[in-house]
Amino acid sequence: MTIYKICGRALWRAAQTDGQFRGTPDDIRDGFIHFSTGAQLAETAAKHFAKQGDLILLAVDAALGPSLRWEPSRGGDLFPHLYGVLPLAAVRWARALPDEVGGRRPLPELEP
Repeated sequence: MTIYKICGRALWRAAQTDGQFRGTPDDIRDGFIHFSTGAQLAETAAKHFAKQGDLILLAVDAALGPSLRWEPSRGGDLFPHLYGVLPLAAVRWARALPDEVGGRRPLPELEP
């Protein structure tokens, strides 16, 4: 299964230099890295990244062991939360996320 993370390009570059992704400031504040499934991604992008640019979308292999927990969030939906750092080896791909057009952000084709 693939899960997804949106972050700023600068954070992703820093993670590549560091060899691991520690999360965004919001993730660090909350004590875990927030992810979304493919079905949850459009709403996550609209709710938490509206009008932001220079974003990267990470596709991550969800086989992260017991540090990955599925916990209720928006509307009771279960969201993947990683309690630890994300090893870069788990990142399947990283792509630039297009800016919003007319208030909507186009998303690339996603893996299940």
